[in-house]
Amino acid sequence: MLKEFKQFLLRGNVVDLAVGVVVGAAFGTFVSALVTDLLTPLIAAIAQVPDFGGLSFVINGSKFAYGHFINAVFSFLLVAGTVFFFVVKPMNLLIARSHGGKASDLKTKKCSECLSEIPFTAKRCKYCTHLVA
Repeated sequence: MLKEFKQFLLRGNVVDLAVGVVVGAAFGTFVSALVTDLLTPLIAAIAQVPDFGGLSFVINGSKFAYGHFINAVFSFLLVAGTVFFFVVKPMNLLIARSHGGKASDLKTKKCSECLSEIPFTAKRCKYCTHLVA
């Protein structure tokens, strides 16, 4: 049983997943710091409203802190925008330049024999086994 457990742990996909989680956590910390320490103060300097957390209203003794929700929405939008503009777009441009085409066209290609969609890196069609270039 220990031998099987060792094989499970040392399979490539388990190790790759572990590395991905660790790198993802570190990258999440980086993006959060970028948004919190640079982008949010920049927006606060322009809009002259540093924090919406204090905004609320009361109905029948129940306090609705909608300012906290607005902060969470802004934080989400800033993090998503930061990841998109500073990670996704540059990576797509880098991939497109290295392959001489659009990055979105690099995932699949058509088999010249049966016209099926196959992975871009495939050397043989998985449907008709035709060699593809």
